[in-house]
Amino acid sequence: MNNEKYYQKLDENFPSFLKNLDRLVSIPSYLQEDGSKFPFGENIQKVLEEMLKISQELGFKTYIDPEGYYGYAEIGSGEKLVGVLGHLDVVPPGDLSKWENDPFKPVIKDGKYYGRGAQDDKGPTLAAMYALKTLLDSGFELNYRVRFIFGTDEENLWRDMPKYVEKEEMPTVGFTPDSKFPLIYSEKGLLQCKLIAKNESGMIFKGGDAFNSVPSNMIVDKNEDLIKVLEELNYEYKEKDNKIEIVGKSVHAQVAETGINAINRYMHALTKLGKETKAGKFITENLIGYNFAEPIFGLVKDEHSGELKFNVGKIEFTEENEILGIDMRIPVTYDKDKIVEDLTKKAKEYGFEYTQHDYLKSIYVPLDSELITTLMNAYQEITGDMESQPVASGGATYARAMNNCVAFGCVLPGSPKTEHQPNEYIILDDIKKAIKIYMKAFEKFNK
Repeated sequence: MNNEKYYQKLDENFPSFLKNLDRLVSIPSYLQEDGSKFPFGENIQKVLEEMLKISQELGFKTYIDPEGYYGYAEIGSGEKLVGVLGHLDVVPPGDLSKWENDPFKPVIKDGKYYGRGAQDDKGPTLAAMYALKTLLDSGFELNYRVRFIFGTDEENLWRDMPKYVEKEEMPTVGFTPDSKFPLIYSEKGLLQCKLIAKNESGMIFKGGDAFNSVPSNMIVDKNEDLIKVLEELNYEYKEKDNKIEIVGKSVHAQVAETGINAINRYMHALTKLGKETKAGKFITENLIGYNFAEPIFGLVKDEHSGELKFNVGKIEFTEENEILGIDMRIPVTYDKDKIVEDLTKKAKEYGFEYTQHDYLKSIYVPLDSELITTLMNAYQEITGDMESQPVASGGATYARAMNNCVAFGCVLPGSPKTEHQPNEYIILDDIKKAIKIYMKAFEKFNK
């Protein structure tokens, strides 16, 4: 690879990358039940169509699923097909007061590009596409096909990828630019469920944005007794008009123990206040003071992927029911059915019934596989980093959707993961380096 020539072309193409990323980030493409004919709402359809327009402008052939579940952009010829799987849906912005700028009006400041989807996953997906575009603009000749597959429901129930698998050609090998470098060789099982019990408290409220995000706040009616309990527990809160905001810290559910769960804090405070609820009792006795829900399961952990992670991402009290929305990340060597059995048994003690919402099985790709050695060599040649090694993850990426696929980038070691958080951003120098890594990977696939 003629690095000097390719890097000069990358500098020429980078303003176009940023301009096209603006087009994607400016669309609020989170799941909305808006009554439209599109499966996940009008804005997700809009961002899919916009990405395909960008792809056509960059010289790719495109296709959109007539039902609106996915699209793809392809270039090259040959039997071998390398798939790059990215998603265009995002999580909701959450509490807008925690954003310094409008999450859907991207801003560049201090070498960083801010906006919802900048890191997860619009920026990385477009970066991989610009890596190939830059190679081709510089005269590189592909001897295989590359297909960029655009998903639309990754942040929710993954109803998009099964449609692709059902209808389309499977890649020979592939990667998803939706995690961190150097790469992820193992991903925990992802189980999302609901616990449902009869509401006998008389309270009606709801909170949380998504199963897979630690809730950043709970906004409830002002109550002086509740304020007193929050202060006793040393739980941060804010007063505004006739409301109280219990303050949490939002992180991805794969690292739930590093966040602050505002739902858990609210329910703990209510319980201490003497407001008896099934959810409050369950949370107080099994989650408060524990990182990994040990009272329910014991310590569930393995050497490949670490501990089981447990997050109450949503809560709703209707007139009839108390409903908890839970996200779990199950270590790769553990049996999902045993985890369900333990949770069902414990939930029943509090009057809850268990119902599965979604499940994605774990994946494990051997470290000596050709795919992993190819991608690791590309990463090491560009960065010179021989210390960082492939890791296991609690995240759920599209690598699970197809065989012989792993998560590859695009957050560099030592750089912050800002996905699902207020003020989500990418570092411009980092994204340039990521593009160079992807360029080298595409070159190495040319065998």
